[in-house]
Amino acid sequence: MHIEFRHLRTIKAIHEAGGLARAADQLNITQSALSHQIKGLEEQAGVELFVRKSKPMKLSAAGMRLLRLAEQILPQVEAAQAEFAALRDGEAGRLHIAIECHACFEWLFPVLEGFRKAWGDVDVDIRPGLAFEAMPALMREEVDLVVSSDPEEMAGVTFIELFDYAPVFVASSHHPLASRAYVEAEDFVGQTLITYPVERTRLDVFSQLLIPAGVEPASVRKVELTAVILLLVASNRGVAVLPDWVVREVKYSSDYVTRPLTAAGITRRLYAAIRTEDEAKPYMQELIRLARVEARKLQQQ
Repeated sequence: MHIEFRHLRTIKAIHEAGGLARAADQLNITQSALSHQIKGLEEQAGVELFVRKSKPMKLSAAGMRLLRLAEQILPQVEAAQAEFAALRDGEAGRLHIAIECHACFEWLFPVLEGFRKAWGDVDVDIRPGLAFEAMPALMREEVDLVVSSDPEEMAGVTFIELFDYAPVFVASSHHPLASRAYVEAEDFVGQTLITYPVERTRLDVFSQLLIPAGVEPASVRKVELTAVILLLVASNRGVAVLPDWVVREVKYSSDYVTRPLTAAGITRRLYAAIRTEDEAKPYMQELIRLARVEARKLQQQ
């Protein structure tokens, strides 16, 4: 027996309307077409689906079985159609984010907290872009947005500017370099440099300062959490380089000093890399807007 969604809608409409004429009006078809549809369905089933002598028209036992099926299936079909419509309109979807900037977790969480309140139908997830290649994952649609400071020319990928930041030197207020107005690459010779546990090429202090200058610190200590990095720095166990917005509270602490890298300072820019086809999605645009708003808050503190 071949049952289509229209058959289930027909059974339900006749049951609710109590007759063919009103049911045909509800389904926006002619009464003749509706009668023909019922006849074909009954021929497939091999039994009558309606008690035709009754007024209003009633379902037979077999018809009631189909009605129960219709009441079970049709709401699920309608829900799926609503989800598909929301996906087309950009009101629902998936937003899996890869972060190549280790410190960005602290900036991104408030962004996502605001986002989820307005876009509860969007499935959000975060994957640290440290254990896999984030940009190839974006192209394979394994993730939908990559937070990166290294834009590339890639077909089908758009890099959207988020905000600028300055990587700054952080040391204990008792450190010998605390008296400097700024620090140079050579100042890291003999120092213990405390960093996040990522590749050197993804750390501003190496990519923007030490590697170009050919300078190597005495040792590198890798620490997962920003709070622990700052604790070690305050204890004069080493020095660090962190984004200025990460150490905003340190500026007002007597335990630390922050200094620019080089006399001119170094400025970096964060981007959101997305597939170009997703750029117009409303929820994607809203996330970008919230990211910029949160960045301004951090920089104003």
